[in-house]
Amino acid sequence: MQFEFTRRRSARSPVTDAATFRVARLNQASIAGRPGTDCSHIIDRSYNYHSPRELRWHLAERFGLPPADVSLREARA
Repeated sequence: MQFEFTRRRSARSPVTDAATFRVARLNQASIAGRPGTDCSHIIDRSYNYHSPRELRWHLAERFGLPPADVSLREARA
């Protein structure tokens, strides 16, 4: 499955002191020129992600897929 997300800044992690982000919008990627489907409702958009990799793992868990089967890219602003 392919997804595209729009990042929204968030607080620094109190554990790692690293920058985190929240997902403003999550779309299933467009296929063959058709627009992507908004999937923002399937994740907790108030969660502070530490990396796109962590988001990919959450999506894989949500869909019961191995993480290697989930592709993720950040939308251009």
